[in-house]
Amino acid sequence: MSGDVKKVVLAYSGGLDTSIILRWLQDTYACEVVTFTADLGQGEELEPARKKALMMGIKPENIFIDDLREEFVRDFVFPMFRANAQYEGVYLLGTSIARPLIAKRQIEIANQVGADSVSHGATGKGNDQVRFELGYYALKPEIKVIAPWRIWDLNSRTKLLDFAEKHQIPIAKDKRGEAPYSTDANLLHISYEGKALEDPWVEPDEDMFTRSVSPENAPDQPTYLEIDFEAGDAVAVDGERMSPARLLTRLNELGGANGVGRLDLVENRFVGMKSRGVYETPGGSVLLVAHRGIESLTLDRGAAHLKDELMPRYAELIYNGFWFSPERLMIQAMIDEASQNVSGTVRLKLYKGNVTVVGRKSPKSLYRLDYVTFEEDSVYDQRDAQGFIKLNALRLRLAKMARG
Repeated sequence: MSGDVKKVVLAYSGGLDTSIILRWLQDTYACEVVTFTADLGQGEELEPARKKALMMGIKPENIFIDDLREEFVRDFVFPMFRANAQYEGVYLLGTSIARPLIAKRQIEIANQVGADSVSHGATGKGNDQVRFELGYYALKPEIKVIAPWRIWDLNSRTKLLDFAEKHQIPIAKDKRGEAPYSTDANLLHISYEGKALEDPWVEPDEDMFTRSVSPENAPDQPTYLEIDFEAGDAVAVDGERMSPARLLTRLNELGGANGVGRLDLVENRFVGMKSRGVYETPGGSVLLVAHRGIESLTLDRGAAHLKDELMPRYAELIYNGFWFSPERLMIQAMIDEASQNVSGTVRLKLYKGNVTVVGRKSPKSLYRLDYVTFEEDSVYDQRDAQGFIKLNALRLRLAKMARG
């Protein structure tokens, strides 16, 4: 086995599991390990990951810690939000959309350092193993993939801790006990799964949440804000232009302060089982409502309805890991074309967990007051509706006559 792998790029968080994987790779394959840690806005200090990798014998030139926040929002989150994507009608895909970027950067590093393999810390039960590996193979078909959780015998928390102690891998104190849940975080969201949440009848503890106040404890006065859009993407909040990552950070602050963006969901994993997850996506929840608000003014009915028909398919592609697939790219091209005139300003009211559109305007607006007014007008002949209705009723009348 050791001769099969020469150099591997590991997606490395610096936590217990990936630190164990790092040492396991060294022991199992006698190979050179390159660590890659992505800053996606998870809100954690990443320099400890560098120190830990150095301590475990990784060469300084083989440690990559990359700030990918702007690329994440600009090239992954924003294109997804142009589609109004929600998996199973409610989930804003915060974990799913981060995986193709991590895979992309891993392959870039593999090409840069001449690695023949990549590795990740996803388990054999979840979606992430699929998302990572579909990304790897789409970008570098010949790459070798090492998924330790599918092949090693460290299949319990006790065995993991014993391995860590044997190899002098630092263990955080709280890791010695049973954590109440596992989390995944980035600039778009944070998720909570497992342990106390595995019973879908049990309500999450309030002290679990980190990005939002409870709606009950949110301010008694609403917060009003305006978001400017250009070609389907948010570009400014309250008139201040911001970079994509900074804008999403600002929406997270405003949404979280008003109890916006919590979701408790039992979802269908790609691998076949159901799982219960709790999510906080404050900024994304605000952005979705705002984006649909500006689309209501600027999208033609046919385009808007076709987008809504395709959205579940698009969301499922992202959830299942097919970001780099031909069909996702085809749908994205259509969505981006439809978004060219999705520009203007939306005014929102945030209040105790709710996001409401209270105003919208656009230089590309298709809304015409002279056509929709209840007052007298000279542009719409109401008598035209009679023939329109009769033609649409023709098949219904024929069907009834045929039935007798």
